[in-house]
Amino acid sequence: MERDSFDVKLSPRSVKRITEAKSKARPELKTPLQWHEHYYYQNFDVSLTSFTENGIDRVQSSKISVPDFIDQYERVYKPVVIEGAMSDWGSSEKWSEERLLKKYRNQKFKCGEDNDGYSVKLKMKYYLDYMKVTKDDSPLYIFDSNYGEHPKKGKLLDDYIIPKYFGDDLFQYAGERRRPPYRWFVMGPPRSGTGIHIDPLGTSAWNALSSGYKRWCLFPNSAPKSLIKVTDAEGGKQTDEAITWYNIIYPKTQSPDWNPEYKPIEILQRPGDVVFIPGGWWHVVLNLTRTIAVTQNFCSITNFPIVWQKTVKGRPKLSQKWYQVLKTTHPYLIEVVQKTNPDEFSAMVSDSSSSSSSSSSSSSEEDGNSDQDSGQESLEAKKRKKRRMY
Repeated sequence: MERDSFDVKLSPRSVKRITEAKSKARPELKTPLQWHEHYYYQNFDVSLTSFTENGIDRVQSSKISVPDFIDQYERVYKPVVIEGAMSDWGSSEKWSEERLLKKYRNQKFKCGEDNDGYSVKLKMKYYLDYMKVTKDDSPLYIFDSNYGEHPKKGKLLDDYIIPKYFGDDLFQYAGERRRPPYRWFVMGPPRSGTGIHIDPLGTSAWNALSSGYKRWCLFPNSAPKSLIKVTDAEGGKQTDEAITWYNIIYPKTQSPDWNPEYKPIEILQRPGDVVFIPGGWWHVVLNLTRTIAVTQNFCSITNFPIVWQKTVKGRPKLSQKWYQVLKTTHPYLIEVVQKTNPDEFSAMVSDSSSSSSSSSSSSSEEDGNSDQDSGQESLEAKKRKKRRMY
């Protein structure tokens, strides 16, 4: 097949591996020209002054306690940027491109999915080559959820500490193998990013930026999907890409005719910033520079009632296993659910006491739903469906 041309001289092997990964991750883009047909690397403004941050609080980690954070932000589902929460992380030194290349040179990281749902991976050395030279409109983006279980990549876990506000992790009681994907090592060049989505199962999330700059837009759950999503007619083969959203939808949000009720929150995430995204909020993220970050979704005591409801409906078999453990480890949470949703709770108890074959979701169906367990994975699943149409 025809290969990309790179201004910077890369090794033939590097070019080969990058080209293979791109053809697997985005087979609908059949020629190199289609990868940069909009020439966004020339005409899309990724400067830090291209927009103004608005509608978001910034708080210092040293000045807000955990109880105050819960009351002021988590309990009321209010996004916020936390400064200073990464000051004692090893990632500030260990996650430079040079040190990542040295330590993880031959380790493979996920940067997409093929049409059959299998991970597309590149070795760190090849991805770094790609990240430095790409002119793609929406470049491949490392979004790796399995690093924590890998014998070598798992050392990344030693380089950061979960911020004190997000210590709750109730999904751990569902079992590490059964729980939905929840943590990602994230790395990408300018113009890469994550298309607009809501995180699954009512979970909230935090995103900690080690290096680079990210641009965010957030909308409340009440924002109509039809208003803030790019249509297939508008986006074509790039409908779900973050840069497509910023090129098509964002200008509409700045129009005088835009409903002020759905005015977006805009964030310029800087190195050391931790963004808190409450469950139910639409969000889209674009990398303005080369970036390296880590992000996690979580179920806490505060958001448990909503996560529980959505898990019962969306992942019934998982919820049954989860319930069996929580009734022992956190019986007071089960009491809360029982009081707020008695009918649903009764059905849950009935299902969990019967054989697994009585579940409304078979084990194969449960496995098939794995793509719905993270915002990024669900976007990948949507992309696969669209590819089959071309």
